[in-house]
Amino acid sequence: MYYAVISAAVVMFGVQFLLNKEFQKLCGNTLRATLVLSLLTSAVGAAVLFAVNKFRLEFTLFSLLVAVWMAVNNLAFTFCSQKAFGKINLSLYSVFSMLGGMMLPFIAGLTFFDEKPTLGKGICIVLVAAALLLTVRRDDRKGGVGWYVGIFVLNGMSGVISKVFQALPYEKTSDAGFSVLTAVVSVLISGVWLLFSKEKKIKLGRNGLLLSVGSGLLGRVGYFLLLIALSNLPASAQYPFVTGGVMIVSTVICFFTKEKPTKREILSVAVSFAGILALVLL
Repeated sequence: MYYAVISAAVVMFGVQFLLNKEFQKLCGNTLRATLVLSLLTSAVGAAVLFAVNKFRLEFTLFSLLVAVWMAVNNLAFTFCSQKAFGKINLSLYSVFSMLGGMMLPFIAGLTFFDEKPTLGKGICIVLVAAALLLTVRRDDRKGGVGWYVGIFVLNGMSGVISKVFQALPYEKTSDAGFSVLTAVVSVLISGVWLLFSKEKKIKLGRNGLLLSVGSGLLGRVGYFLLLIALSNLPASAQYPFVTGGVMIVSTVICFFTKEKPTKREILSVAVSFAGILALVLL
C-alpha cells in the first residue's frame, strides 16, 4: 500500500519537474526567478495542505524548528543550483542531485535509525546509482566541484530532515501540519529575501502564474505523501524507490515533448526499474 503512495508522489514530482522547467524557460533561472517560484509554490502548497488538514493550524516548538531547518535547506539548495548552472553540465547536476537525494537518507537510515540492510535495498541502490551514471554526458567545462558537493549534500539532507522529524520522540504536529509549517516558513523566507533583492524584476504573466500554481500543488502534496509513507517505511527503502521512480516518470514524459530520450536514457530507465523490482520483491 505505501509503495503505491510513494508511486503517486513520484508521478507528481516528475510532472512538477516539467512545470519548473517550463517556468525557467519563461521567466529565466536567475535567483530572483527562483525566489518568486519558491514563494508562489509554497503559498499554494500551504493553502492546499491547510485545507487537507481541515483548516487546523498545528504548532509545536520541535515541528517549527525542523520546518525552519527544512525551509533553509531547500533555499540553500536552490541557491547552490543557481550558482551551478553555467559551471557544470545539466546531466552532472541531475546525477549529483538525485544521488544525494538517494544516498544520504539511505546511509542515515542504516546508521542512525536502526534500519536493517536487506539484499533488495543493496541491489536497488547499486542499480539506481548505475542508472544515474549512465545519463552523464561529457562536457568541456571545468570547475564547479564545490557546487557538486553542495547539490549532493543539500538535496540529500531534505530526506534526512524528513526522517529526523518522523523518528525523534518529541511532541510534534501531524504530517499535514508539519507540511503547512514548512510551506509557511518558506513563504516568509522567500518573501523577505525578495524584498531585499536588487535583481531586475521578472515578468511573470498568466502562464508563469499557472505553472507556479501547478508546481506548488504537485510538489507540496507529493512531499506530504512521502511523509505519510515514511512513518511506515524505512528511509533506506523509500528514497532509492523515489529516485528510480522519478527517473522513470521523467523519461516517459520526455516521449511527449520535443526532447525525446536517448538510447542511454532508456537503458537507464530499464536499470532503474530492475532496481525498484529488487527492492519491492526481495
